[in-house]
Amino acid sequence: MDETKAKRAKQRLRAGQEELAELMSRLVPDEGTIEPLPGLLLNRSTMPVLWGGTLSQPAFCFVAQGSKRALVGADVYLYDPSHYLLFTVDLPVAFEVEEASEKDPFLGLRLNLKPSLVASVAMDFGIRVGKGVAGTKAINASAIDADLHDTVVRLIRLLEDPSEAKILGPVVIKEIVYRLLKGSQGARLGHMLAAEGDTNRISKAIGHMRDHFKEQLRIEKIAQRMGMSVSGFHNHFKSVTSMSPLQFQKNLRLQEARRLMLGENLDAATAGYQVGYEDPSHFSREYKKHFGAPPQRDIATLRENM
Repeated sequence: MDETKAKRAKQRLRAGQEELAELMSRLVPDEGTIEPLPGLLLNRSTMPVLWGGTLSQPAFCFVAQGSKRALVGADVYLYDPSHYLLFTVDLPVAFEVEEASEKDPFLGLRLNLKPSLVASVAMDFGIRVGKGVAGTKAINASAIDADLHDTVVRLIRLLEDPSEAKILGPVVIKEIVYRLLKGSQGARLGHMLAAEGDTNRISKAIGHMRDHFKEQLRIEKIAQRMGMSVSGFHNHFKSVTSMSPLQFQKNLRLQEARRLMLGENLDAATAGYQVGYEDPSHFSREYKKHFGAPPQRDIATLRENM
């Protein structure tokens, strides 16, 4: 890109960032999350907050105002109005808004990605994507370019007219997927298109572990089920998810226990037992190591910040 084009792209990006923040402020005037189109979530937060779940499905995540961190195991990914986050397999992701206030609220969006949509766009436009290249992590943050940002702005602009959004929104969403496929993280989307190979086996293993995370982890049986050696399964699993299978299961269990205590008012011992911990002391030690505070104190802090 020559100097003139680069300068114009920066100007477009700055103008787009200002418009996107204004649009999001109008569309989400109150604290919380709305879903104006299926799979498209807009969020406003006026205070620091931490979200955690058992698993998050593949998604494109972006920030109109403020900044956010995604935590997967020991890895941290920061994204803001100049960077987007993309993850392409089910992952136990915790999201953290570090700074937000009534005056300067956090404004963010998330577009859930389905393999069928990604495959359809790739096929329609003749885009060839590597089928989940070995060693490619399933999550990363990248700088957003002006063309992709323009497309996001057009999608959010449509939402001010629900009738237009219903008709034209899916078209613009396809363009976002197209630009993701053509961008710096295009190869990462190969995880979603893998019909065979090790990455597809890891995706199936994640699904199995998601459904059976309360049970004792038997890596040998899972590897055998996936047609992989134990060492091959372990190494490839870690390359895709940034965690070992045992760390992945532990993350699932602790995130679910936290949800049970916060959302269903279970005590620590009961929540730990329900996610597979038979020893309450062991559960409390693992919880403190993972979240930085014992269960009771952590939940109390979360409730104070809600």
